[in-house]
Amino acid sequence: MNWDQVEGKWKQLKGKAREKWGEITGDDWDRIEGKRDQIVGLVQERYGKRKEEAEREVDAWLERQ
Repeated sequence: MNWDQVEGKWKQLKGKAREKWGEITGDDWDRIEGKRDQIVGLVQERYGKRKEEAEREVDAWLERQ
């Protein structure tokens, strides 16, 4: 699945993302609409990760979907 597909299926994937990253609020998930850079930014901010680490985590999550 690529990021265009994620954005198109965001309503279905949002629940799985919420399970993975519980510190991110429902309003945040609604606002970002499946955009990779915004997901990475939120993971980085809420979990105190470096950008590269957050990118790897988000990309690994997508591979499992």
